[in-house]
Amino acid sequence: MHIQQIRNATLIIDFAGKKFLVDPFLAEKGTLPPFPNSDRQDQNNPLESLPLSVEEIIAGIDAVIVTHTHLDHLDDAAKEALPKDIKLFTQNDEDKAEIEGAGFTNIEVLQEDTVFENIQLIKTKGEHGRGEILKMAGHVCGVVFKHADEKTLYVAGDTVWYDEVQKTIAAHNPEIIVVNAGDNQFLQGGSLVMKEDDVYEVHKAAPDAKIISVHMEAVNHWNLSREDLQKFGEEKGMSSNLIVPNNGESNSF
Repeated sequence: MHIQQIRNATLIIDFAGKKFLVDPFLAEKGTLPPFPNSDRQDQNNPLESLPLSVEEIIAGIDAVIVTHTHLDHLDDAAKEALPKDIKLFTQNDEDKAEIEGAGFTNIEVLQEDTVFENIQLIKTKGEHGRGEILKMAGHVCGVVFKHADEKTLYVAGDTVWYDEVQKTIAAHNPEIIVVNAGDNQFLQGGSLVMKEDDVYEVHKAAPDAKIISVHMEAVNHWNLSREDLQKFGEEKGMSSNLIVPNNGESNSF
């Protein structure tokens, strides 16, 4: 498989001969307001440029996966750029209805036994924070990809470390795990996605897996830099298993 980091949680995943676009956030740099009640109110989103043109990003895509419909996972630029009949997977009927409202016509709600072109797509649970913030953050999901010719891939989505992430790792034994680990936060409520300690828990649960950390430094409420996570990985002795890609960087497994 080939996994290319585009920006934030946006990935292009080539898996078993099919090309998936995950969580397309395609706005031009600085064209959206900052998320409120958080750091960097003087900086417009996205904070980083796309490494490729939108046309290059969506070329040849077989299916789109939207783990949830927050702006930085599916934005107006993506809705405008993507063909309305493209195969699109989402987490629940509520998100399906919202995306249908943008004109998309070929939407399927992920299940634990979804199959697309002989590829298993297994919806996994996630929690977009801890405690009271969950009421505001709403539902999210992740996805496990399986195929006889590929290593097992777990894209965890916008979740912190908690028991369901551990159960997913135990159940599927993924060899590649993508985590959203920018420790994004509002001024109150704590981490919305993984921070250093969460990534270390993933490593302890799957010590042989390669962990790819994305969703970093792209929107104003990030709290953990690529550099600091890499330093943490060195301190914890997991550098050989931790990949923190720059935008546009690809890794093959």
